[in-house]
Amino acid sequence: MPAARRFPNPRLTGLGGGLFCGALMFVLGSLDALLFGASPTVYGVLFLPVCVLTAVWIRRGDLVTAPVVVPIAFAVGLLPVADSGGGFGGRLMGLVTALATQAGWLYGGTLIAGLIASVRKVRLMARRAAARRRAG
Repeated sequence: MPAARRFPNPRLTGLGGGLFCGALMFVLGSLDALLFGASPTVYGVLFLPVCVLTAVWIRRGDLVTAPVVVPIAFAVGLLPVADSGGGFGGRLMGLVTALATQAGWLYGGTLIAGLIASVRKVRLMARRAAARRRAG
C-alpha cells in the first residue's frame, strides 16, 4: 500500500517568513501587472492564500511575526501594480493611493494571518500545559 502523500511542512523563521511573503507578493504583483494590466482585485485575491501559507509555515517560536510581515509584503507587492505618474513622487503617490483603496484586502489578509497564528499559539500553549500536568 503506498504511503500517504504529505504536504510540504517548511518552518520559516520570522525573517524567512517576511522574505518569503515579500518576494512572493512582488512576483505575483509583477505577474498581475504583466498578465492582467495591474488589476488590484486580482492582486488582492492572490494576497489571501499567501497570507495563509505564511501563517501556516512560520515556526512556532515566531508566530507573532506572521500578522506583522503580511502587510509589509502587501505594500512591497503593490509596487509593480500601483499607478505611477512618473518619478519617485508619482510612484509614491500611486502606492499610497493603492494602499488606501485596497485596504479591505490588506485588512482581510492580515486578519487571516492573525487568526491562524493565534489558533496555532493557543494549541501550542494547550499542549504544553497538558505535558506539564502529565509530568507533574
